Amino acid sequence: MLLEVDRVTEPVSDLAEKVRRYTDWFELLAPKADPDRERLARREGAEVRGFRLWSRLSPPTGREGYVPLAFVVTGRTAARRESRIRHLEHAARAYFAGEPYPGRAAGITAVDYHRALPVVVTELERITADPAGAAGKVWRRLGRDEWQTLHQALDNPDGDRLYAVQLKEARRRLAEREAAEREARRPVCTGCGNRFSDDRWRQVRPSGWPGERDHLCGPCEQDDLARIEAERCARRRAEEAAARAAAGVKSRGLFGRRR
Repeated sequence: MLLEVDRVTEPVSDLAEKVRRYTDWFELLAPKADPDRERLARREGAEVRGFRLWSRLSPPTGREGYVPLAFVVTGRTAARRESRIRHLEHAARAYFAGEPYPGRAAGITAVDYHRALPVVVTELERITADPAGAAGKVWRRLGRDEWQTLHQALDNPDGDRLYAVQLKEARRRLAEREAAEREARRPVCTGCGNRFSDDRWRQVRPSGWPGERDHLCGPCEQDDLARIEAERCARRRAEEAAARAAAGVKSRGLFGRRR
C-alpha cells in the first residue's frame, strides 16, 4: 500500500495531483508491451494488469484495481480534517470511482474497479483514540460514507463479485424474456387451438412456398391427411361399386334380350 501523511499544510489540489500522478504511473506500459493489444483489452473490459509496468514491480493485490493509496491526515481540528477529506474526495473522484462495466446489461449496478486507484483515508487522531488502533474501524474508502477496518475498506463488494451475480441474473431475465417473446410468436393451430410443437414449428417456418397445411399442428395435420385418405378410399370404393353395378345391369340386360 502507498502511504501519504497529510499535515493539513498544503492545498487539497496538491493531494488530488498526487492521486493523478500515481494513477499515471500505474497506467505506464511495461517494456515491450503491445499498446494496441492493451487498448483492445481495455475496450473489451479485460484485465490489463499484465500490460502495465507496475505489475512487474509489485505483487498482485488480490483485488481489482491498482495498489491502494492511503492518506493519513493529522493536525488542525476534526472539522477541518473532515472538510479536507470531503474536498479531496470530490477532486479525485475520477481516479478512484471506477467505471461501468463495458456493454453492461440492464439492472447491473456493479462497478469496474480494474483501472481505478483505491484511495483510503484515516486520521492519526482517530487511530490513537481507537483501542484497536489502525486495526479498528478507522479507515474510510473515498466514495463511501462508513468507517471500516482497512480490510473492509479495500474490499470491493460492489465490484467483480456483484457483477458476476448481477450478470447471471441479467442473463436469466433476458433468456426468460426471449423465451416469452418466442412463445408469443409460436403459431396456434386453426384446427384444435393448441400451439405448435417445436418440431412442427420448424417444419412450417418459411423456406419457400407455404404448405397447404401450415396452419395445422402435427396431430391435426395427420388427422387431416387421414381424413383425406379415407375420403379418397371411400370414393374409390364407391366408384368401384358403381362400376360393378353398371356391369351387372349391362350383363342382365344382355341375357334378357337373348331370351
